[in-house]
Amino acid sequence: MPFNSGNSSSVYFSTMTINDKIKLSQNTAVISGIFSAVVALLLLLNYWQISKTDPIESKALEALVERLKQEPNNDGLKTEIRNYDLLARKAYFNSQWQIKTGALMLLFGAIILAFALRVYYSAKAKIDAPGKVFENEIASRILAQKGIIAVGAVVFLLAFAASFATVNYLDLYIPDGLEAQLTEPENKDIQVVEVGKLQPGSSDTEQISGDSLTQTTTIGQQVVGAANTESEHLAKTSVVAFSPENVRKNHNSFRGPFGQGVSFQKNIPTKWDGAGGTNMVWKSPIPKHGYNSPVVWEDRIFISGADNQAREIYCYNRNDGKLLWTGKADNIQGSPANPPKVTEDTGLAAPTVTTDGQRVYAIFSTGDVIAFDMEGKRVWAKNLGVPDNHYGHSSSLIVWDNKLFIQYDTNRGGKLIALKTATGEDAWQTTRASKISWASPVLAQVDGKFQLLLTSDPIVAGYDIQTGNEIWQVKCMMGEVGPSVGFADGIVVAANEYAKMVAIDIKTRQILWEDDEFLPEASSPLVYNGLVIVATSYGVLACYDLKTGQKYWEHDVGKTLYSSPIFADGKIYMMDNDGVMRVYAFGREMKLLSENKLGERADATPAFSDGRIYIRGEKNLYCFGK
Repeated sequence: MPFNSGNSSSVYFSTMTINDKIKLSQNTAVISGIFSAVVALLLLLNYWQISKTDPIESKALEALVERLKQEPNNDGLKTEIRNYDLLARKAYFNSQWQIKTGALMLLFGAIILAFALRVYYSAKAKIDAPGKVFENEIASRILAQKGIIAVGAVVFLLAFAASFATVNYLDLYIPDGLEAQLTEPENKDIQVVEVGKLQPGSSDTEQISGDSLTQTTTIGQQVVGAANTESEHLAKTSVVAFSPENVRKNHNSFRGPFGQGVSFQKNIPTKWDGAGGTNMVWKSPIPKHGYNSPVVWEDRIFISGADNQAREIYCYNRNDGKLLWTGKADNIQGSPANPPKVTEDTGLAAPTVTTDGQRVYAIFSTGDVIAFDMEGKRVWAKNLGVPDNHYGHSSSLIVWDNKLFIQYDTNRGGKLIALKTATGEDAWQTTRASKISWASPVLAQVDGKFQLLLTSDPIVAGYDIQTGNEIWQVKCMMGEVGPSVGFADGIVVAANEYAKMVAIDIKTRQILWEDDEFLPEASSPLVYNGLVIVATSYGVLACYDLKTGQKYWEHDVGKTLYSSPIFADGKIYMMDNDGVMRVYAFGREMKLLSENKLGERADATPAFSDGRIYIRGEKNLYCFGK
């Protein structure tokens, strides 16, 4: 029908526009209402289901553990338990993510619903002429509307509250009476055990004083008491300077010098057999269990072990494997009466110790940090507060510039701590914008200065070793970060399972490339001479180009890989959890040189020194070489 009047045309199109608004807002309100109702119902059902079920106390897992007590040597059963536990944890955290995401979706749906209703009633009021209605009809309509709104609001609030009230059983994964220990004490409340306050049976060797970077110190003094016999062969006096050159000559921290996964040792063996004894120099039992790796300084090897009764550091003679001394981490102010509850695959002694040639330093899942001199004399000890960690603390220590560096990222927030190596007193502490992490700090030399490299959710960052100030950060990581970073040529490589692998240029703070095909769960990436080597928990070792991210090769070994790959003598050394060490040629083509059986389970990363390789097994410490 044609229209000749401008006024008529204007009224018509104006009316149609309002009707369109009414129809659109009505449909939007209906859809968002149904959406919000469904999400709210699912959240309420999920809350009810989770509140009735404890995901940690799994009947199936309990049954498997009971079977293991009857069959303690059943390696297949052990693997089944670990895999079941890993699957349960992943499913649980995925459920937690769904709950929080559902809460946000519910809030979003409610906002859209409210907006659509407002548009609907506003548009409808413009075209609806008021009609005659009875007073009781108006009251009934108002009452019905209020009832609907009230019921909807109650359902919304209950669902929204349920999403945040869902029980997080991992927060409750702590023994009774230990909650008070979780609050990290201020510095004034931490008691440092003074030098010279020795435990029974400890040496009375004088304290090593001074802490200069270039200072030399006499080690190898004769130890009185029971340790005399075992230490006489080390009584020769030697002079040690804690310098980059000397660090490279040793293997003083997790993953070797500066924690970078690169050993500078030569003539390392490529073939051995732990069970048959081929190329085995010695084998020594380890008193207590632990997942930490051996570290080496000159003629000494250090590891730690712990159980519910005691936490200890062990010093072995590198040449013959004899246990020289045992240092006990006890009588420490603030240490919990009962150790925190930890998972089987982390334990109470997961962090690797470190040494500067003057002292050896260790940390345990109780938050106890302790230092002994090279002869086993206790120098200082303190408690940092029990780490709020649902698996157990596993970040290893590293030492440089007279400071002991501790990555203390827990459920209560991130923190980087530097302690004075001579006394244990705080040098500085830095609060980090990060979540819990199991990764360890790495030292990297950038523009002639050392900085600490840390990775966690959500940041990869560098810190000044003098002040603790953050130098740079890139938000690129997520999840439960376990692998430490790799570093070479000014590039940091960080990776984590269910997240991604990223290569970061430190100077520009730019991500050069990222990949998500093969990602590690516990193993730290090796970065060296233009290549990146990563090992996955499901048994794949892969090689990438450092600058471009191009994948060169992959090798599926079909075994769990928790240990970290190490470069030594032109080769890659990679241990699987069954205790088989594979040796590869380091290059752009996959070349497997040998497979060597330890004869027992092994999770730790190996250490190297003077033509020999040192491997921690589940029960023994091994030395292979000529």
